[in-house]
Amino acid sequence: MTLQELISENKRQLLSDREALEKIEKKLEERMLKKAE
Repeated sequence: MTLQELISENKRQLLSDREALEKIEKKLEERMLKKAE
């Protein structure tokens, strides 16, 4: 694996991690809103 491949693989991993975190945050926000009602 070249350094360039490693870097692009890392970037892709970071992007998917961020998407997963955003999904989790949305679920948490929805729960908070339901409790507030």
